[in-house]
Amino acid sequence: MDQPDPAITLQDISEGIVVLRLNRPARLNALTREMVAELNAALDGIAGRDEVRVVILTGAGRGFCSGQDVAAADERNRTAPSGLIERLYWQEQFAGMVRRMRAMPQIVIAAVNGPCAGAGMALAMASDIRIASRDARFLNAAVRLGLSAGETGMSYMLPRLIGAARAFEILVTGRSVDAAEAERIGLVVSVTDSDDLVDEAVAMAGRIVLNSPFSISHTKRVFWENLHAPSFQAALELENRTQILASMTDDYKEATAAFTEKRPPQFKGR
Repeated sequence: MDQPDPAITLQDISEGIVVLRLNRPARLNALTREMVAELNAALDGIAGRDEVRVVILTGAGRGFCSGQDVAAADERNRTAPSGLIERLYWQEQFAGMVRRMRAMPQIVIAAVNGPCAGAGMALAMASDIRIASRDARFLNAAVRLGLSAGETGMSYMLPRLIGAARAFEILVTGRSVDAAEAERIGLVVSVTDSDDLVDEAVAMAGRIVLNSPFSISHTKRVFWENLHAPSFQAALELENRTQILASMTDDYKEATAAFTEKRPPQFKGR
């Protein structure tokens, strides 16, 4: 008997770079509870791999991720409605996806290859960098389903990416944002043709992995922590501490030597 295709796939494509692909193309990679559990396990596994420096998150087929599988939710509501405790557990598992992405030391690049809705949009927002195909479309339609648009970290992440006024309008209307608008408002850093999207993400990842592991992982940590630092002085304190730690690494010594000797550095992650 044929085994079903895995809902999450991982592909090591070059040194330090992996592609994590949502793999339910017939459902535009909609998230079931089981798929969320698989994705969380995959993120935990990647976070523990020191040799992985950059993760490219994308979707199989013509969509990135259409959010929660509404058909599966409707079937549960009709046949075996979840109780409060079960619903809260799974809500926390959905939120756990974005929490893991922000906490992991690897840089996450979202290659948004098509429709990107609800919790799928949250996955893109939680990524450190977003690029999109011209077919991409961002949507949080929770308000149309009788739910709050403040889901899976969206009310925190979106205003920090594009500003509070614009984020609020998008969330309370439930309207979609196409790729051109997403680039104009800073939601994505670039837009490209669908056929070139993953290659563009790989090229960007390649530029990142040229740098030392410590510098990249701690730049990510400092950046997202200081985005909500309580004061400028608090931000400086974290920067100062991290910079001194970085200056004690072997890779820092290698970088200064390579600069002086006009050669590429050979980083060891130490």
